[in-house]
Parts: sequence; structure tokens; C-alpha cells
Amino acid sequence: MRTVELVAGIKSSVLGFGCAPILGSVDGAVARRALAVALDEGITHFDVAPSYGYGQAEAWLGRELAGRRDNVVLATKFGIRATASARLLQPLKPLVRWAKKLRGRRPANTGSPSSGATTLGDRFHARVAMEPANLRASVEKSLRALRTDHLDYLFLHEPREAIVGIDALAAEVERLKTEGKIRAWGLAFMRDRQAMHEAVLPRFDVLQYDLPPDGPGYERMRSERAGCSNILFSPFRGRGAGVPRNEVLSRLAADFPRSVILCSMFNPDHIRTNARALA
Repeated sequence: MRTVELVAGIKSSVLGFGCAPILGSVDGAVARRALAVALDEGITHFDVAPSYGYGQAEAWLGRELAGRRDNVVLATKFGIRATASARLLQPLKPLVRWAKKLRGRRPANTGSPSSGATTLGDRFHARVAMEPANLRASVEKSLRALRTDHLDYLFLHEPREAIVGIDALAAEVERLKTEGKIRAWGLAFMRDRQAMHEAVLPRFDVLQYDLPPDGPGYERMRSERAGCSNILFSPFRGRGAGVPRNEVLSRLAADFPRSVILCSMFNPDHIRTNARALA
């Protein structure tokens, strides 16, 4: 697997593994098999968040990657948390998955690879005020869950409004960098909200956003950010019938050579196909 250095000293696989469905629409056994295949294929970049898996995905990933920390890149987020209702739902998740399979329906995805939103409604997730103290508390909690002493990337998680107090947040991030608890930070956003964040985009080390080829605004983003550090998610959204996955990934990699392409993929064949397209 080829690697890319989005920030000096942090080398990620070009293909990233999105953890949003883990312990949500995907159970632990399926996720474990997928993770093993991903590691075998040389995937080293793992994207998670406190809200994923109804609050369980970070701890799950930390357990599964125990002993491998030096060989992987961990990116997590700040800004959305699982609620008490999500904790109450946890024992019922196997029944929900079973019922959906019994009806012959594919389990609902947990939203975009960066959102963690579910089809069950917002009562399972809540926004966290983007204030320095909350950011630090979230980082400390993520470090414990992921069983690590540092995060490679910390992303602000899809703010729905313009970010207020960016100077204070940036100062707290610099303190966390000095303490060795995070190495870089970024903004994860949906591009339909990009305009409200334009003023603060230069403050981040990396931007993470949805970018399917041939989608609205693709050529503009290519002209503006082809030489920048990006993490691109939802690459297959709106993919036309008959357009192979490898062509989608190859185009993104060629157009955005300094980027990680993030996929939520739990079918071993899909993982191998995607990895080999970027090998």
C-alpha cells in the first residue's frame, strides 16, 4: 500500500479505514474480520469518533489494535458524543441487526464515514459545545478508550454552525501538541457547509470532506486543493452503474496526490479490491 505524508512525520496509507459502522450497523465479528484484512492489505490509517458505534467504537478499536500502535495512524474527533439513550440501546443492537437481516434488508449505514449519524434519530447523539475545556476532556477520554498516549489527528466533527472562538480552540490544540497528546488537527465537514467555514479553513493542518468524483463542485475542489493535504470520504456516493470502484479510487488518487481516501468497507473482497486499486 502506498503511503502519503499529510503532515510531516505522519505517514498514512493512501486508503483509510472508516470506523463509523463498527458496533452500529456492523457487529464486532464482522468488523474484526474486516480489520484483519485491512491490516493484511497494508492499510494503516484508521478514522473513528466518540460517537461511532453509539459510543463504543473507540474502545473496540483500541482493544483490537493493542500491540500495533506504532504501526498505525489514529484519527478521532471532537464535537459529537453518544447519549445515555445510546448506552441503553447497546444490548438491543444484535436484535436490531437480526431483524433487518430477517427482512432481507441491508443494515442501515451510520451516515457518512465522518458523521456517525444514524437512521434511528438524533436522540442517540448530542452536540458538544466547541470550547477549549470540552476539547481537552474529549481528547483525554479518547486517549483512554484508544489505549494510546497520543492521537495522530484530532478533527472537529462536522460543526453545523460557524466556529466561534477559533483562537481559543487553536491555543488549546497547541498546548496539547506541546504535551504530545495530539500531533495534528483538522476540520471534518460536509461540503454543503463549506461556505460557513471558509474563514477558518487555513487554521487547520488537514481538511476532511466528502468528495465523490463527478459530484457537484469536484473540479473546483481539484483546482483549489489538489496540492493540499486532504482526507476524502464518501468516494462512491452517486457512483454510476458500471463504474468500477478501482476507477473511482484511481481518479481520486491521481487528482489529489496528497490525500487519504477514506472508505467504510467491511466486505473482505471490497477491501482487497480497494487496496489493490491504490497499491
